[in-house]
Amino acid sequence: MGACLGVCSLLSCVSCLCGSAPCLLCGCCPSAKNSTVSRLLFTFFLFLGTLVSIIMIIPGVEKELHKLPGFCEGSGSVLGVQTHVDCSSFLGHKAVYRMGFAMAAFFFLFAALMVCVRSSKDPRAAVQNGFWFFKFLVLVGITVGAFYIPDGAFTSVWFYFGVVGSFLFILIQLVLLIDFAHSWSQLWLHNAGESNAKGWYAALCIITFIFYATSIAAIVLLYVYYTKPEGCTEGKVLISINLILCLIISAVSILPKIQDAQPHSGLLQASLITLYTIYVTWSALANVPTQTCNPTLLVRNSTGSATATQPLTTWWDAPSIVGLIIFILCTIFISVRSSDHPQVNKLMLTEESAAGAGGEAAALESGLHHAYDNEQDGVSYNYTFFHLCLLLAALYIMMTLTNWYRPDESLRVLTSPWTAVWVKICSSWAGLLLYLWTLVAPLVLPNRDFS
Repeated sequence: MGACLGVCSLLSCVSCLCGSAPCLLCGCCPSAKNSTVSRLLFTFFLFLGTLVSIIMIIPGVEKELHKLPGFCEGSGSVLGVQTHVDCSSFLGHKAVYRMGFAMAAFFFLFAALMVCVRSSKDPRAAVQNGFWFFKFLVLVGITVGAFYIPDGAFTSVWFYFGVVGSFLFILIQLVLLIDFAHSWSQLWLHNAGESNAKGWYAALCIITFIFYATSIAAIVLLYVYYTKPEGCTEGKVLISINLILCLIISAVSILPKIQDAQPHSGLLQASLITLYTIYVTWSALANVPTQTCNPTLLVRNSTGSATATQPLTTWWDAPSIVGLIIFILCTIFISVRSSDHPQVNKLMLTEESAAGAGGEAAALESGLHHAYDNEQDGVSYNYTFFHLCLLLAALYIMMTLTNWYRPDESLRVLTSPWTAVWVKICSSWAGLLLYLWTLVAPLVLPNRDFS
């Protein structure tokens, strides 16, 4: 009897993967909005591809694969069968580029398929919200096909696609960060006003002080490690410019007129934006191609790990690890949350739809655990824009895992180009200007609603 129940439970879970909507009648999933479940599963596909890319680029993996008999070419035979698989083609930066291409192609395919979907009544919404097993097969198929792309100019050309996509995703990160900072400040100020407790104000002051203290310490370290008394002019100029811009936005955020127009604006938001700007500056300086001005420049740039004669060094630097963490947080943020601010929802093409209220109430009354359709009267997020965000995220993580290094014509050596430096610096400037605009917009356009 228990075995029969187990088989039935397993079959019900399989229906979640192959059905026309995710878990609408499935007891293996918790009660949740249809739109949220779909976004989380697509994000899971992105994280799965990221994990595969991380494994592919870890130094020494090829050497370990050669220890497995019959797995790689030249690693011996199993039962007299000799394999002819060149493991080097599945590892290193070339493999990460192909994995990035596969994920980008997968999300571009769905972005194109979901254009102008208005509600779950559209037949294409069933494809968006279901058939997960077949989607996984499509992703695997595209990935396998990507590894058959000839080297040629693919890697060099795809590098520039990655640069543009990463720049746009950094801007999306900044929009989310600005929205998060405003929501954070408003929540704590609201709690302080309701409870009349000074503890909330003290917490705001402490967090703001920590952010600014960390930023100041980071700026000092950047001057110490990424500049020299003689030379390294570019690093000195870039650090100084971003320092001045951060001081400007901090001063503007507490101006009386700004406070009158936006009572919730303050130093908490400015301190968080300052800290992120300093991180982006650090990440940019870590790509300066001059060894004397960049102590974190990777010494070993060979793409092969088993035949390289250079000493093995760590492939990821600290800015890349921080970038990976921010990438994970931002993609999860995109998947599970709509903004509290209508302007951000319009910019990100998301909104809290009231269409799901009935489905949610029915799910609570029935006591059943299943995903309910909350998009019968209108979608709660733009399907196409969501997939484009994941496409840009795939390009960003591809560049992060390869440290934004560009392959040369022989595809055997990676170099850190000035292109990566300027893309990151320009993205930090764009983010600061965007935050400055959120402060002054109510004064410049007084007839518009910026609540």
